[in-house]
Amino acid sequence: MEFKDYYKILGVDPEASNKEVKTAYRKLARKYHPDVSEHKDAGNKFKEVAEAYEVLKNTETRAEYDEVRQYGAQGQSFQPPPGWQSGNAEGSYSTANEDFSEFFSSLFRNANQQPDFDDVAGHRGGFQDWGGARTQRGQDIESDLPVFLEDTLKESTHPISFQIGDRKKTLKVKVPAGTGNGERIRLKGQGSPGPGGTASGDLYLRVRLVPHPLFDVEGHNLIVVLPLAPWEAVLGAKVEVPTLSGNLRLTIPANSQNGQRLRIKSKGLPNKRGERGDLYAVINVVVPAAADADTKALWKALGDESKFDPRAEWRNSK
Repeated sequence: MEFKDYYKILGVDPEASNKEVKTAYRKLARKYHPDVSEHKDAGNKFKEVAEAYEVLKNTETRAEYDEVRQYGAQGQSFQPPPGWQSGNAEGSYSTANEDFSEFFSSLFRNANQQPDFDDVAGHRGGFQDWGGARTQRGQDIESDLPVFLEDTLKESTHPISFQIGDRKKTLKVKVPAGTGNGERIRLKGQGSPGPGGTASGDLYLRVRLVPHPLFDVEGHNLIVVLPLAPWEAVLGAKVEVPTLSGNLRLTIPANSQNGQRLRIKSKGLPNKRGERGDLYAVINVVVPAAADADTKALWKALGDESKFDPRAEWRNSK
Protein backbone atom coordinates (compact mmCIF):
# COMPACT_ATOMS: atom_id res chain seq x y z
CA MET A 1 0.00 0.00 0.00
CA GLU A 2 1.03 3.60 -0.52
CA PHE A 3 2.45 5.66 2.34
CA LYS A 4 0.52 8.87 3.10
CA ASP A 5 2.46 11.94 4.22
CA TYR A 6 -0.34 13.76 6.02
CA TYR A 7 1.80 16.84 6.65
CA LYS A 8 2.54 17.18 2.94
CA ILE A 9 -1.13 16.64 2.06
CA LEU A 10 -2.14 19.55 4.31
CA GLY A 11 0.88 21.61 3.27
CA VAL A 12 2.16 22.11 6.82
CA ASP A 13 5.48 21.53 8.55
CA PRO A 14 5.77 18.50 10.88
CA GLU A 15 6.33 20.99 13.70
CA ALA A 16 3.14 22.91 12.86
CA SER A 17 0.88 23.90 15.74
CA ASN A 18 -2.66 22.56 16.08
CA LYS A 19 -3.94 25.95 14.98
CA GLU A 20 -1.83 25.84 11.81
CA VAL A 21 -3.07 22.32 11.05
CA LYS A 22 -6.68 23.43 11.51
CA THR A 23 -6.23 26.53 9.33
CA ALA A 24 -4.64 24.50 6.53
CA TYR A 25 -7.47 21.95 6.65
CA ARG A 26 -10.14 24.63 6.54
CA LYS A 27 -8.70 26.17 3.37
CA LEU A 28 -8.25 22.85 1.58
CA ALA A 29 -11.63 21.47 2.68
CA ARG A 30 -13.41 24.40 1.09
CA LYS A 31 -11.16 24.25 -1.99
CA TYR A 32 -11.92 20.58 -2.70
CA HIS A 33 -15.45 20.18 -1.34
CA PRO A 34 -17.29 18.24 -4.09
CA ASP A 35 -20.35 20.50 -3.88
CA VAL A 36 -18.43 23.58 -5.00
CA SER A 37 -15.05 22.54 -6.40
CA GLU A 38 -14.36 22.39 -10.14
CA HIS A 39 -11.21 20.36 -9.59
CA LYS A 40 -11.43 17.18 -11.70
CA ASP A 41 -10.51 14.98 -8.74
CA ALA A 42 -12.20 17.02 -6.00
CA GLY A 43 -13.89 14.07 -4.28
CA ASN A 44 -10.69 12.11 -3.76
CA LYS A 45 -8.74 15.23 -2.81
CA PHE A 46 -11.37 16.10 -0.21
CA LYS A 47 -11.23 12.60 1.31
CA GLU A 48 -7.43 12.74 1.41
CA VAL A 49 -7.45 16.10 3.18
CA ALA A 50 -10.13 14.93 5.64
CA GLU A 51 -8.11 11.79 6.40
CA ALA A 52 -4.97 13.82 7.07
CA TYR A 53 -6.83 16.16 9.42
CA GLU A 54 -8.52 13.24 11.22
CA VAL A 55 -5.07 12.00 12.24
CA LEU A 56 -3.20 15.26 12.85
CA LYS A 57 -5.91 17.10 14.80
CA ASN A 58 -5.64 14.65 17.69
CA THR A 59 -2.53 14.75 19.88
CA GLU A 60 -2.47 10.99 20.47
CA THR A 61 -3.04 9.84 16.89
CA ARG A 62 -0.60 12.46 15.63
CA ALA A 63 2.08 11.12 17.99
CA GLU A 64 1.41 7.56 16.78
CA TYR A 65 1.60 8.66 13.16
CA ASP A 66 4.89 10.46 13.83
CA GLU A 67 6.28 7.18 15.20
CA VAL A 68 5.69 5.31 11.92
CA ARG A 69 6.38 8.24 9.59
CA GLN A 70 10.11 7.51 9.72
CA TYR A 71 9.45 4.18 7.98
CA GLY A 72 7.96 5.58 4.78
CA ALA A 73 7.88 8.41 2.26
CA GLN A 74 5.05 9.86 0.20
CA GLY A 75 4.15 7.70 -2.79
CA GLN A 76 6.29 4.73 -1.72
CA SER A 77 5.07 1.26 -0.81
CA PHE A 78 4.62 0.95 2.94
CA GLN A 79 3.99 -1.64 5.64
CA PRO A 80 3.65 -0.82 9.36
CA PRO A 81 6.75 -1.71 11.39
CA PRO A 82 6.81 -5.22 12.91
CA GLY A 83 4.56 -5.54 15.93
CA TRP A 84 2.83 -2.22 15.29
CA GLN A 85 -0.51 -1.80 17.01
CA SER A 86 -2.27 1.50 17.41
CA GLY A 87 -3.05 2.39 21.00
CA ASN A 88 -6.11 4.28 19.72
CA ALA A 89 -7.50 1.69 17.34
CA GLU A 90 -10.16 0.25 19.59
CA GLY A 91 -13.21 2.43 19.80
CA SER A 92 -11.62 5.47 18.10
CA TYR A 93 -12.73 4.97 14.52
CA SER A 94 -15.87 3.46 13.09
CA THR A 95 -17.30 2.58 9.72
CA ALA A 96 -18.01 6.29 9.33
CA ASN A 97 -14.42 6.40 8.07
CA GLU A 98 -14.85 3.59 5.53
CA ASP A 99 -13.79 5.91 2.73
CA PHE A 100 -10.36 6.42 4.25
CA SER A 101 -7.35 4.76 2.68
CA GLU A 102 -5.87 1.32 3.28
CA PHE A 103 -2.91 3.13 4.87
CA PHE A 104 -5.19 4.77 7.45
CA SER A 105 -6.94 1.48 8.19
CA SER A 106 -3.68 -0.39 8.66
CA LEU A 107 -2.55 2.09 11.32
CA PHE A 108 -5.69 3.03 13.22
CA ARG A 109 -8.51 0.53 12.72
CA ASN A 110 -8.89 -2.53 14.87
CA ALA A 111 -9.79 -5.51 12.69
CA ASN A 112 -12.18 -6.78 15.36
CA GLN A 113 -13.92 -3.43 15.88
CA GLN A 114 -17.66 -3.34 15.57
CA PRO A 115 -19.58 -0.44 13.99
CA ASP A 116 -21.22 2.12 16.26
CA PHE A 117 -24.70 2.20 14.79
CA ASP A 118 -27.60 3.58 16.80
CA ASP A 119 -29.87 1.20 18.68
CA VAL A 120 -32.22 1.17 15.69
CA ALA A 121 -29.63 -0.90 13.86
CA GLY A 122 -27.37 -2.49 16.43
CA HIS A 123 -25.72 -4.96 14.06
CA ARG A 124 -24.23 -5.18 10.58
CA GLY A 125 -26.73 -7.67 9.25
CA GLY A 126 -30.12 -6.69 10.61
CA PHE A 127 -33.24 -8.80 10.79
CA GLN A 128 -36.69 -8.10 9.44
CA ASP A 129 -39.85 -9.70 10.78
CA TRP A 130 -41.95 -11.07 7.90
CA GLY A 131 -45.09 -12.80 9.18
CA GLY A 132 -43.45 -13.75 12.46
CA ALA A 133 -40.31 -15.17 10.81
CA ARG A 134 -37.02 -13.38 11.44
CA THR A 135 -35.32 -13.01 8.06
CA GLN A 136 -31.81 -11.65 7.66
CA ARG A 137 -31.58 -8.45 5.65
CA GLY A 138 -28.70 -6.67 3.98
CA GLN A 139 -25.85 -4.92 5.74
CA ASP A 140 -26.25 -1.36 6.97
CA ILE A 141 -23.73 1.13 5.68
CA GLU A 142 -22.49 4.21 7.50
CA SER A 143 -20.52 7.10 6.04
CA ASP A 144 -19.78 10.79 6.56
CA LEU A 145 -21.66 13.59 4.83
CA PRO A 146 -19.65 16.86 4.77
CA VAL A 147 -21.90 19.94 5.05
CA PHE A 148 -20.91 23.62 4.94
CA LEU A 149 -22.12 25.85 7.79
CA GLU A 150 -24.00 27.98 5.25
CA ASP A 151 -25.98 24.92 4.14
CA THR A 152 -27.52 24.48 7.60
CA LEU A 153 -29.41 27.78 7.34
CA LYS A 154 -32.05 26.19 5.09
CA GLU A 155 -32.86 22.77 3.68
CA SER A 156 -30.12 21.76 1.25
CA THR A 157 -29.61 18.92 -1.22
CA HIS A 158 -26.30 17.06 -1.50
CA PRO A 159 -25.32 14.52 -4.17
CA ILE A 160 -23.46 11.50 -2.80
CA SER A 161 -21.83 8.50 -4.47
CA PHE A 162 -20.77 5.26 -2.82
CA GLN A 163 -19.79 1.76 -3.77
CA ILE A 164 -21.70 -1.42 -2.85
CA GLY A 165 -19.73 -4.38 -4.10
CA ASP A 166 -19.11 -3.80 -7.80
CA ARG A 167 -22.00 -1.35 -8.11
CA LYS A 168 -21.79 2.41 -7.72
CA LYS A 169 -24.84 4.22 -6.35
CA THR A 170 -25.56 7.95 -6.68
CA LEU A 171 -28.22 9.66 -4.58
CA LYS A 172 -29.41 13.16 -3.75
CA VAL A 173 -29.80 13.64 -0.02
CA LYS A 174 -31.91 16.34 1.62
CA VAL A 175 -30.39 17.79 4.78
CA PRO A 176 -33.00 19.63 6.91
CA ALA A 177 -32.29 23.16 8.11
CA GLY A 178 -30.77 23.18 11.57
CA THR A 179 -29.05 19.80 11.25
CA GLY A 180 -26.13 19.74 13.67
CA ASN A 181 -22.67 18.23 13.62
CA GLY A 182 -22.71 14.47 14.28
CA GLU A 183 -26.44 14.03 13.58
CA ARG A 184 -27.32 11.06 11.42
CA ILE A 185 -29.63 10.78 8.46
CA ARG A 186 -31.15 7.37 7.73
CA LEU A 187 -31.90 6.36 4.14
CA LYS A 188 -34.00 3.21 4.41
CA GLY A 189 -33.18 0.41 2.00
CA GLN A 190 -30.13 2.12 0.52
CA GLY A 191 -27.59 -0.20 2.15
CA SER A 192 -26.29 -3.53 0.91
CA PRO A 193 -28.74 -5.95 -0.77
CA GLY A 194 -30.05 -8.73 1.43
CA PRO A 195 -29.09 -12.37 0.85
CA GLY A 196 -31.42 -14.37 -1.38
CA GLY A 197 -33.44 -11.34 -2.40
CA THR A 198 -34.33 -10.24 1.13
CA ALA A 199 -34.62 -6.57 2.05
CA SER A 200 -31.62 -4.26 1.70
CA GLY A 201 -29.97 -2.69 4.71
CA ASP A 202 -30.05 1.03 5.44
CA LEU A 203 -27.60 3.82 4.72
CA TYR A 204 -26.67 6.06 7.67
CA LEU A 205 -25.06 9.40 6.89
CA ARG A 206 -23.32 11.18 9.75
CA VAL A 207 -23.28 14.95 9.21
CA ARG A 208 -19.82 16.49 9.54
CA LEU A 209 -19.77 20.29 9.52
CA VAL A 210 -16.85 21.42 7.38
CA PRO A 211 -14.58 23.77 9.37
CA HIS A 212 -15.04 27.35 8.19
CA PRO A 213 -12.10 29.68 7.45
CA LEU A 214 -13.53 32.35 9.79
CA PHE A 215 -16.00 30.84 12.23
CA ASP A 216 -15.67 28.37 15.09
CA VAL A 217 -18.75 26.53 16.35
CA GLU A 218 -19.93 26.34 19.98
CA GLY A 219 -23.24 24.50 19.98
CA HIS A 220 -25.51 26.71 17.86
CA ASN A 221 -23.34 29.79 18.45
CA LEU A 222 -20.58 30.97 16.14
CA ILE A 223 -17.31 32.59 17.16
CA VAL A 224 -15.33 34.96 14.94
CA VAL A 225 -12.05 36.65 15.85
CA LEU A 226 -12.33 40.40 15.22
CA PRO A 227 -8.96 42.12 14.61
CA LEU A 228 -8.86 45.76 15.78
CA ALA A 229 -6.17 48.41 15.59
CA PRO A 230 -5.20 49.82 19.00
CA TRP A 231 -6.88 53.16 18.27
CA GLU A 232 -10.11 51.43 17.23
CA ALA A 233 -10.21 49.61 20.57
CA VAL A 234 -9.47 52.79 22.55
CA LEU A 235 -11.63 55.28 20.66
CA GLY A 236 -14.39 52.96 19.48
CA ALA A 237 -15.31 52.37 15.85
CA LYS A 238 -17.84 50.96 13.41
CA VAL A 239 -16.41 47.97 11.52
CA GLU A 240 -17.62 45.37 9.01
CA VAL A 241 -18.07 41.92 10.53
CA PRO A 242 -18.73 38.78 8.45
CA THR A 243 -21.73 36.53 9.10
CA LEU A 244 -22.98 33.43 7.27
CA SER A 245 -25.48 35.61 5.41
CA GLY A 246 -23.31 38.63 4.57
CA ASN A 247 -21.44 41.42 6.34
CA LEU A 248 -22.94 43.79 8.90
CA ARG A 249 -21.75 46.94 10.68
CA LEU A 250 -20.83 46.44 14.31
CA THR A 251 -20.30 49.25 16.81
CA ILE A 252 -17.14 48.79 18.87
CA PRO A 253 -17.43 50.50 22.28
CA ALA A 254 -14.62 52.80 23.35
CA ASN A 255 -12.01 51.24 25.64
CA SER A 256 -12.74 47.72 24.41
CA GLN A 257 -10.40 45.06 25.81
CA ASN A 258 -8.49 42.26 24.12
CA GLY A 259 -10.50 39.02 24.37
CA GLN A 260 -13.78 40.84 25.02
CA ARG A 261 -16.84 39.22 23.36
CA LEU A 262 -19.42 41.29 21.51
CA ARG A 263 -22.72 39.46 20.98
CA ILE A 264 -24.56 39.68 17.66
CA LYS A 265 -27.97 38.18 18.30
CA SER A 266 -29.48 35.48 16.05
CA LYS A 267 -26.57 35.29 13.60
CA GLY A 268 -25.42 31.82 14.65
CA LEU A 269 -26.59 28.39 13.48
CA PRO A 270 -30.27 27.37 13.48
CA ASN A 271 -31.79 24.51 15.44
CA LYS A 272 -34.61 22.23 14.29
CA ARG A 273 -37.20 24.72 15.60
CA GLY A 274 -35.80 27.45 13.36
CA GLU A 275 -34.29 29.42 16.23
CA ARG A 276 -30.83 30.85 15.58
CA GLY A 277 -27.91 30.91 17.95
CA ASP A 278 -25.76 34.02 18.33
CA LEU A 279 -22.53 35.20 16.75
CA TYR A 280 -19.79 36.34 19.14
CA ALA A 281 -17.06 38.66 17.85
CA VAL A 282 -13.97 38.17 20.01
CA ILE A 283 -11.76 41.29 20.02
CA ASN A 284 -8.12 40.80 19.09
CA VAL A 285 -6.11 44.02 19.29
CA VAL A 286 -3.42 43.90 16.59
CA VAL A 287 -0.27 46.01 16.76
CA PRO A 288 1.32 46.93 13.39
CA ALA A 289 4.22 44.62 12.57
CA ALA A 290 6.37 47.55 11.43
CA ALA A 291 6.27 51.34 11.63
CA ASP A 292 8.07 54.17 9.88
CA ALA A 293 9.90 56.97 11.73
CA ASP A 294 6.89 59.32 11.84
CA THR A 295 4.61 56.61 13.21
CA LYS A 296 7.16 55.66 15.85
CA ALA A 297 7.38 59.31 16.89
CA LEU A 298 3.61 59.39 17.39
CA TRP A 299 3.72 56.23 19.50
CA LYS A 300 6.55 57.69 21.58
CA ALA A 301 4.65 60.93 22.14
CA LEU A 302 1.63 58.92 23.27
CA GLY A 303 3.79 56.88 25.63
CA ASP A 304 5.36 60.00 27.09
CA GLU A 305 2.02 61.72 27.69
CA SER A 306 -0.05 58.76 28.84
CA LYS A 307 -0.29 57.86 32.51
CA PHE A 308 -1.60 54.36 31.74
CA ASP A 309 0.34 51.59 33.49
CA PRO A 310 -0.50 48.12 32.11
CA ARG A 311 1.41 46.46 34.99
CA ALA A 312 -0.14 48.45 37.82
CA GLU A 313 -1.59 45.30 39.40
CA TRP A 314 1.90 43.87 39.82
CA ARG A 315 3.04 46.92 41.71
CA ASN A 316 -0.08 47.11 43.85
CA SER A 317 0.26 43.46 44.89
CA LYS A 318 3.63 43.99 46.57
